[in-house]
Amino acid sequence: MARALQLAALGLYSTSPNPRVGCVIVRDGEIVGEGWHQKAGEPHAEVHALRMAGDKARSATAYVTLEPCSHHGRTPPCAEGLINAGVARVVGACSDPNPLVAGRGYNMLRDAGIEVITPCLEAQAIEINRGFMQRMSSGLPLVRIKLAQSLDGRTAMASGESQWITGPQARADVQRLRARSCAIITGADSVLIDNPSMTVRPAETGIEQEQRLWRQPLRVIIDGQQRLSGNEAIFSQAGDILLAQLGDERPLQRAVELGSLSQWSSPQAEDTGRHIDLTALLQHLAQLGCNEVLVESGAQLAGAFVAAGLADELVLYCAPTLLGSNARPLLSLGLDSMNEQIRWQWNDVRMVGNDLKMVLSRTSET
Repeated sequence: MARALQLAALGLYSTSPNPRVGCVIVRDGEIVGEGWHQKAGEPHAEVHALRMAGDKARSATAYVTLEPCSHHGRTPPCAEGLINAGVARVVGACSDPNPLVAGRGYNMLRDAGIEVITPCLEAQAIEINRGFMQRMSSGLPLVRIKLAQSLDGRTAMASGESQWITGPQARADVQRLRARSCAIITGADSVLIDNPSMTVRPAETGIEQEQRLWRQPLRVIIDGQQRLSGNEAIFSQAGDILLAQLGDERPLQRAVELGSLSQWSSPQAEDTGRHIDLTALLQHLAQLGCNEVLVESGAQLAGAFVAAGLADELVLYCAPTLLGSNARPLLSLGLDSMNEQIRWQWNDVRMVGNDLKMVLSRTSET
């Protein structure tokens, strides 16, 4: 199963909206077949492993990191493929929360007389598909907020100048965060101030992967005040863009002409004036098949996600530099007393080049 999980991880940047899955087939103590799901619409992990195993799959044991699918989608059911191949036993890491599967895959195998053993290395299997699991169980994607700060907790000068706080290794790490994300959310402020592309640049990731497996995440721009013209650089970059606005607002004609833009109208968030309903936006992205969402924005929007309890993870890069008290803060949060503090728990702390990378998840502790 450990080997199957290694294989599943090969799909970290390419399987969206599908989960990352690996499969290993063992007969008489020897691996006779293995495979991983590479891209949505292409064969699943079990299919690759069974092709490699051939006749040796009969009476063998299949180790799969996620419950084999039991429904016809763009590919046939993997549970059916394992049955037809004559495997004797299937060891599964965890169940699939997808309502189209959810226990049916394992039951199909049992009904065919195949021994099913589960769970095995369940926590590791769930971790590699946290976004998919969350989308299927809650209807919301996993939300990461990427932040870069100085030692004194500042993100940019008062003018908005912010390039560069962190070093090249940290920026390459951010490219990998983008590559694994289904969507990247930013605000109109960031687009107007930084004029970013918000794209994945494969050469900067340090990842060796077939060209056909690279994809650009959906770029989501929140523009509740209609400040963008459509002439900004982001609209002429490769990849799709979703513009989140309020109500039936004017299209950005220039962006429409470039063919990269779709628009989504948000219900107005309660008691917040003319602001986008962030929960509704995340629900919409989940319906589009987004498992993992990365927020790369200024302090105002990032703070709004945190204040609304919608941020699952913070990825914070701290550079060994000081920007001073006039520089911009990390997050805009209107907290006035200690009992309002928002606590997080440490998941990982490591050096990335000369910068410190800290990964935290939200905790209910106060």
